[in-house]
Amino acid sequence: MTQSFSNPLVEQREFLAGKSLIELEKSILKISGVDRLTWLNDLFSQKLDDLTPGTSVEALWLDPQGHIVRDFHLVDDGESTWLITYTVGFDQLLTQLSRMVFRAKVVIEDMTDQFKVLASWDTSIPNAIHSWSDPWPETTSGGYRYGTKPESNWKYRENLVPVDEVVYLWNTFSKAGTMALDALRVEAHRPAGPNEIDEKALPHEFDWLATAVHLNKGCYRGQEAVAKVHNLGHPPRRLVFLHLDGSGHALPDLGDEVYLGDVVIGKITTVGQHYEMGPIALAVIKRNTAVDEVLTVNCAASGEMLSAHQEVIVPASAGAVIDLGEFRAKRG
Repeated sequence: MTQSFSNPLVEQREFLAGKSLIELEKSILKISGVDRLTWLNDLFSQKLDDLTPGTSVEALWLDPQGHIVRDFHLVDDGESTWLITYTVGFDQLLTQLSRMVFRAKVVIEDMTDQFKVLASWDTSIPNAIHSWSDPWPETTSGGYRYGTKPESNWKYRENLVPVDEVVYLWNTFSKAGTMALDALRVEAHRPAGPNEIDEKALPHEFDWLATAVHLNKGCYRGQEAVAKVHNLGHPPRRLVFLHLDGSGHALPDLGDEVYLGDVVIGKITTVGQHYEMGPIALAVIKRNTAVDEVLTVNCAASGEMLSAHQEVIVPASAGAVIDLGEFRAKRG
């Protein structure tokens, strides 16, 4: 992936105007067979057994403790379901999924070498065989949002274009780099793998229940843990939007530590230089950090410390939606 071809601020404006496309480093799976939707429904956090052709959905693959293993963007064409995901660890993913087919009438194909994933704004593009339209920031059926719906007008799409036809698109569109997309995604409070996913990540920490989890579907791996945190507990961390001090030249990198005073309370997950807002970032911090505290970020590469003002994405009250007193009273 190319971070920037010229000026990332100009590239943001051109992308928002529909004049440019962003080539993404993503992998593609094609799942065919009569059992594909029920098989996927049993694996993932989203309700997929009744997925209608052309509908764009998001799903998470969780471990038994409810931690996020990977996120997927899915669209079905009536005969096959297409899955878009990040490339890191893709070979291992393919092996794991193949082992879970058992007797299901399912065929898994790696289509990464045959298609490119190109990001566009607000519209599908010529030559694309499928276009995934991001459901964020809406709360989809069966989902739940803890925080306030982001105000950003997020109209992001991912388009599957045959490799040999990509070259023709550059006669119509200019190229934008991934730095432009990072800034817009931060503005939209939009979590995405692999940046926001680590070994401890829970959907609740990112408000990912809004678009990627169906709380009323049948069993899937990690469901019990998801329900327990949602109904009775609180996630230990929360995603936060940071306005960074732009007076210097340094910007933090992925994984740089976030401090409250002298105490490390979290880490940076995505950074962007926004054409209107300046330097901004997403970070995961301890849930009980007071929302009015000014934080600092240690830019490890430069040694600079940047002040950072919080904007709430996931409130500290996330989870525990059941009133235990009322619940016990109803049970008598």
